[in-house]
Amino acid sequence: MKNNESKYFYTAELMNSALLALLEKKDFEFITVTEITRKAGVNRSTFYLHYDSVDELLEETIENINKQFTDSFKIKPPTNITCKEDAFLLTDELLHAYLTFVKRNKRVFQLIHQKPHLFHAKQTYQKMYDEIFYPAISQFLTQETEKIYNLAFFTGGVSAIVNQWIELDCETEINQLIFIIKNCIGFTAK
Repeated sequence: MKNNESKYFYTAELMNSALLALLEKKDFEFITVTEITRKAGVNRSTFYLHYDSVDELLEETIENINKQFTDSFKIKPPTNITCKEDAFLLTDELLHAYLTFVKRNKRVFQLIHQKPHLFHAKQTYQKMYDEIFYPAISQFLTQETEKIYNLAFFTGGVSAIVNQWIELDCETEINQLIFIIKNCIGFTAK
C-alpha cells in the first residue's frame, strides 16, 4: 500500500470512529461535519476530500462494520450440512467467532440495537437470512410455513439473547453463552 493510500484509510477510519462516538450521544440528523472533523482531528476540507455528505460517511461506516464482521470469521459455514443444527450454523466455532466479534465491538452493536433503522440492520439480517439460513434449512424442512416460523424463532431468539448479553455488558463468558443459546433454541450443546 502506498503512503498516500495509507493516510487516506487512516483518515477515513478516524472519521468513521468519530461518527460512531457522536452517534452514542445524539441522533444522526443533528450531527454536523464540523463535529465529525473536530472529533476526528481533521480539517473540514479533508472531510470533503473523502465524502460529499455525512450520509455518505455513514454508508461507508456501515460497509466497514459489515466487512469487519465478515472478515472476523476464519471459519466458513459448513458446506456439507447433514443435520438441522448445522443448517442453523449453531456450531460452537461459528458461535464463538460471532460472539467474540460482538464483544470486541460492543459499543457498535449497542448503537445498532438502539438505532437499527440507521444501520440498515433489517436489510443486513434479511440478506443473511436469504443467502445463508433459508437455503440451509430448506434441506430439512419442506413446507414453506414451517421454514418461515422456524427461522423467525431461531433468528429472533438468538438476537434477543445476544442483545440481552450486550445490555449486561457482555459479562457472561462466551462458552457459557453458547451453551445458553443452544439450550434455549433446543439444540443440545456439542
